[in-house]
Amino acid sequence: MGFVKGNSKACLFIGFLFILNHVFAQESGNEERKVYVVYLGERQHDDPKLVTKSHRKMLKSVLGSSEAARESLIYNYKHGFSGFAARLTESQAKKLSDRPDVFSVASNRKVQLQATRVGEYMGLSPIYPKGILHDTNMGSEVVIGVLDTGIWPESRAFSDEGLGPIPKHWKGKCVAGEDFDPAKHCNKKLIGAKYFLDGWDVKNKGINLTEDEYRSPRGYKQHGTLCASIAASSFVPNASVSGLAPGVMRGSAPKARIAMYKVSWQTTGGSRIADCVKAFDEAINDGVDVISVSLAPDGPPFKPYNAIGEDLELGSFHAVTKGVPVVTGSGNDGPTAYTVVNAAPWFITVGATSLDRAFYVDVTLGNNLTIMGQAFYTDKEVFGDLVYAEDTEASKSELLREKVVLTFVKEETDVLHTISGSNAKGLIIARSSDYISETSFPYPAVLVDYEVGTKILKYIRSASSPTAKISGGKTLVGRPKATTVAGFSCRGPNSASPAILKPDVVAPGAMILGADVSDNPHAKGFAIATGTSFATPVVSGIVALLRALHPDWSPAALKSALMTTAWRSDPNGEPIFAEGFPRKLADPFDYGAGLVNAERARDPGLVYDMNLDDYIHYFCASGYNDTAISVLTGKPTKCSSPLPSILDLNYPAITIPDIKEEVSLSRTVTNVGPVDSVYRAVVEPPPGIKIVVEPETLVFNSSTKKLGFKVRVSTSYKSNTGYFFGSFTWTDGTRNVTIPLSVRTRVS
Repeated sequence: MGFVKGNSKACLFIGFLFILNHVFAQESGNEERKVYVVYLGERQHDDPKLVTKSHRKMLKSVLGSSEAARESLIYNYKHGFSGFAARLTESQAKKLSDRPDVFSVASNRKVQLQATRVGEYMGLSPIYPKGILHDTNMGSEVVIGVLDTGIWPESRAFSDEGLGPIPKHWKGKCVAGEDFDPAKHCNKKLIGAKYFLDGWDVKNKGINLTEDEYRSPRGYKQHGTLCASIAASSFVPNASVSGLAPGVMRGSAPKARIAMYKVSWQTTGGSRIADCVKAFDEAINDGVDVISVSLAPDGPPFKPYNAIGEDLELGSFHAVTKGVPVVTGSGNDGPTAYTVVNAAPWFITVGATSLDRAFYVDVTLGNNLTIMGQAFYTDKEVFGDLVYAEDTEASKSELLREKVVLTFVKEETDVLHTISGSNAKGLIIARSSDYISETSFPYPAVLVDYEVGTKILKYIRSASSPTAKISGGKTLVGRPKATTVAGFSCRGPNSASPAILKPDVVAPGAMILGADVSDNPHAKGFAIATGTSFATPVVSGIVALLRALHPDWSPAALKSALMTTAWRSDPNGEPIFAEGFPRKLADPFDYGAGLVNAERARDPGLVYDMNLDDYIHYFCASGYNDTAISVLTGKPTKCSSPLPSILDLNYPAITIPDIKEEVSLSRTVTNVGPVDSVYRAVVEPPPGIKIVVEPETLVFNSSTKKLGFKVRVSTSYKSNTGYFFGSFTWTDGTRNVTIPLSVRTRVS
């Protein structure tokens, strides 16, 4: 249950977003109590003690006594913004939501978790004498805050060898806990470590965590350790997983410092918003320079999430308005359209692509045809009779015993049902995907596409005694491995705000090597993982480098630099495809503005900047009322009448979801390149769409650093269409500042 201040239009816009999980229930009389996050917007006092006092006073007004208020309170959010988490009944939460000084009250819903090749693939090589790594000392003065499952501090990824003193602006600390000693486990690399569990503990006092969990920043689950290492691992030689992906592991910003904020727990089944909001509040106060959050809302894939007070938007908004960029993933429910999450305009939302690397084995059929398939298998060669699983429905386990089995599946998880208990010798999985998850099968599990699977099936049908031999695995790097937007990566359009393009950019997130939680004899401290969770820290590390190079740039300027310089082909100049049914050329709803290009982003020429006034424009255009916006931003606001157009938000993309006749919109660009620059407009219009830019030339000098322009868009279509895509570029002959265009005609 959730409550939001606002007029009827605001309620229509965001009221349905607050269909929340009822958690942490506790009886109080006849009415149960749950954890609610009460959000009050900007702080009214600079002194955190006064902020805390105001929270208790507010609770007392509803609960009736200071003692009840004190017992109810779980967290105070007092550094980056004002709010608190407390145990309340539904009626008490409603009373608080009715107050004019309360922006929103939301129940404590759950959010879920979302290298040896990545740097080279993206052109980030430390051996170059020039470049963003060299010019930023690999991010040594930047602190990346990671909200995740905790960290395994013994990993070699977090060695501080060769690092200088901790950056002077850092105010955070490492907090002691179970099997975590700050004096032993923190250093000049891992400079901050905190954990947040009160949102779960308040309901479950006396209930222990699972046996393999730690009440400390230490994380048994590998997710947080992987993400932290992908963002900022130190140089670790001889990294591999059973010989696969061999090389030197390093993060995008190898010398950046790491602060871990453990908010996700195996015992609690994910993260609670109360804990996440507290982590944002602490991170802002501690002095992080970038926040990396590989978490996403837990819910139906078509449910739009962008209401303030929900999920990750609340804390992240204040981080961004205080100059801290927040990078997060687009979610893992692709390739269906309208699935993208973390879609608020202040996020840097990242989708996932493949790398130009594959782990493969040779499958040799009895007719001497050899086929290459992907597999995490490095053991000895396997040979056996080849059978088609769907031919052996009766007595399946017995008929598949000691066989190499071919099966066609839509999802890799379907394989477990297909061959459960079969004692097969090997498995060939035919599905439409470019990646395979690391499996726990005691035999090789080989991935091929449907076309290759069909060839193998034809061989089985034609041979009297079909056989197959599977070789040990190898690592293939470079062409002909094409870059694809991974099938799991969530796609746009943005269902909550269709005029805001999401995802913003993409980065490698399939089969990425990173640090594991333990030095087990199999993986030796490394793991290979897949998901937008792992594309996120790739970009977080790059944002850290840009932040080091341009400390005065706003989070929006940093995002603009990433978007306007992104590759729309892969680094080899080959087209980027999108996994799906069928595979197709990628478009902005698959990859946003494109694949992140760090070296170009360092010198974008122009940026589409945004500040608090721009976000107020967004809130007004989205239907939030004046009171709600004033509480949220701490700035007295009166929206214009008529309301501003969301198409005029200064976003580095133009997305028009409904055009009937001509639409006019505006943008402003800021010159961050040479002082005396002249840019001219180059348009690649979507098919059937006319684009007119006014003016067609922008002239900058020492007194003119910011210029606006108009874009008039019209359509020749007389019926409803799908989306058509194009691009719009400002070029000075050297720098190309490109944004994607997405237009849909709606005449009825």
